[in-house]
Amino acid sequence: MEGLWSVYGEFELTYRGVNREEIVSSLCVGYAASLFVGTFLGVLSDLIGQKEVCVMFCIIHLVTAIWKRISVHPSLFVASIGLSLATSIFSFSFETWMVLQHEKQGHRQDMLSDTFWLMTIFESVSLIGNQMLLNSLVGDTVKRNMFSPSTVAVFLALICATFIIKRWTEVSQRIELEDYRTSFSAYIFSDKRIWLLAWAQASIHFSVAFFWILWAPTLVADGREVHLGLVYPCLLGSRILGSSLFPWLMGRTSSFRTEDCLLYGFVVSGLVMSIVAFDYQELGVLVMLFSLFHGCVGLILPSLARLRTMYVPSKLRGGMISLSLAPANAAILFFLLQDGYYRHIENSVIIAFAALSLFSSAGSMYALKRWGKHPYQNWQKQ
Repeated sequence: MEGLWSVYGEFELTYRGVNREEIVSSLCVGYAASLFVGTFLGVLSDLIGQKEVCVMFCIIHLVTAIWKRISVHPSLFVASIGLSLATSIFSFSFETWMVLQHEKQGHRQDMLSDTFWLMTIFESVSLIGNQMLLNSLVGDTVKRNMFSPSTVAVFLALICATFIIKRWTEVSQRIELEDYRTSFSAYIFSDKRIWLLAWAQASIHFSVAFFWILWAPTLVADGREVHLGLVYPCLLGSRILGSSLFPWLMGRTSSFRTEDCLLYGFVVSGLVMSIVAFDYQELGVLVMLFSLFHGCVGLILPSLARLRTMYVPSKLRGGMISLSLAPANAAILFFLLQDGYYRHIENSVIIAFAALSLFSSAGSMYALKRWGKHPYQNWQKQ
């Protein structure tokens, strides 16, 4: 469901005749919704339980898809708000669900590490599968089959919601708001190591978000003809390869710590974005750099998830993730307004800012390594 819009959304907007200003406005509205509403959905999930919020994720996709399917001229802003809120839920709720299920079933913590990198791989595989599915559904008869993605989204949302409601027996862990606020203040706000981890999460979120906004304009600059449909699976394949390195680097016999893995991943990805920011125009080199960046992302994402399990209590995990994304969403909204709306900032400046944030995250991982032990989890527990 998450991949349907990211894979086919731009083509749908072009087919509907949506101009650049309207697209930028819809992005701004979407990230504003993520900032002012999505930021607090993680806290809500910790308070009422992950099952209800995951069902909400399915309902949002279902309503948005039906709206787009039956409306002759569906509101771009309504779709953007709905999909942005669903993406906010996706960023924390299913990961938190997986952690709670592991704890409920008594699995070893190192098995959870395997789950994280497999989740990253399957996410990339599903995005490639989405591209193949939608290409086969739409085919050459675009006018007749343009609404096929919305039909697929309705079908998937119904299946997902049914499985969650019927098959997921969640252990009730609801806590009072005052108890939650006290715990959050003690374990999250008062721990400087969590602040470093949150900054790293925000920086990779910002960098990946703007990459997907700017990658196509960067490749087709100067009127170059590029088959973006062929480049897209290559980028996701690179992410799969990056995630595949995780168990090898983080194995029991490896001397690498998770912080080391993240430090090098952030440095390499920062260097890649720095080179791109200097307006490098060789197409082959750009594709190679983009692939390298996504390889680093594939390694960084499960590594951050592993660190969250080490540092963040499970009952506070959803709130910690959603709040850590707030600075990134605020920065994305600011740059969208300045670059896309007022045109005060060049794309290269945004990419350079992303590189700077990645380098700063490498520094935060170095500080995190120096500040010691993992306080809440013994990762080698059998």
